[in-house]
Amino acid sequence: MTAVSYRTVDVDGIPVFYREAGHAGAPKLLLLHGYPSSSHMFRDLIPLLADRFHIVAPDLPGFGQSGDPKANTFDSIADTIERFTEIVGFERYAVYVFDYGAPTGFRLAIRRPDRITGIISQNGNAYLEGLSDGWNPIRAYWEDASSANRDALRALLAPEATYWQYSHGVPDPSAISPDGYTLDDHYLARPGAHDVQLDLFGDYKGNIALYPTFQDYFRTHKPRFLAVWGRHDPFFLPAGADAFQRDIPEARVTFFDTGHFALETHAAEIAAEIRDFFL
Repeated sequence: MTAVSYRTVDVDGIPVFYREAGHAGAPKLLLLHGYPSSSHMFRDLIPLLADRFHIVAPDLPGFGQSGDPKANTFDSIADTIERFTEIVGFERYAVYVFDYGAPTGFRLAIRRPDRITGIISQNGNAYLEGLSDGWNPIRAYWEDASSANRDALRALLAPEATYWQYSHGVPDPSAISPDGYTLDDHYLARPGAHDVQLDLFGDYKGNIALYPTFQDYFRTHKPRFLAVWGRHDPFFLPAGADAFQRDIPEARVTFFDTGHFALETHAAEIAAEIRDFFL
């Protein structure tokens, strides 16, 4: 049951690459990655869960092996992923969200709450108190979308910035495989990729505007909710994880001694939390 298949499906003209594992009759689990990654970030997690879940992990439009979104916005990405779930037969599913996967997955939840059986948020934020000062350069671009502020964000697309995101807050950086951040840099170097990412930096302010809507969904529907959080994340603070319990008192929040890309160092521990909480 740990065999992983690698497929591409056409979603309204956009090729969407995805990984698939598990038995089709098992409970379904959708894995949504973040910036600047791809479904490759789940390479260690998938085999640990494929005996209990039917898993699909797409590369979001504009990332990895998938084509670019129709528009460089989170609404457009969510539109494509929503349609993707229908094409691959995910009528009801739990969703694992990380970083950019959170505003994508939370959009799916508020649109069709009846389809969501549970949520796992790994450093996937929905509260203002979860945003660190690391967002300040991007905030400046939200407030003034000048060429100068846009160009200042190009430093975030450099290989040094990718490695920093992987290594910051990790007690032993030698535990981080270079495969992940090296592959991310490869995809970021694709023609046009920087423009897609810069546009998404600007559009992220729309996700924050939706925080009250996401929170209302949590309060109203109270989905089964597990937060698994790298405690030393430089972008999304532990307070953002704790805040989920304000709206979903039965949510479980677990912290790990690592940074943003918690699966790089704690895939086994996170898999154990998921199995214990959902199965």
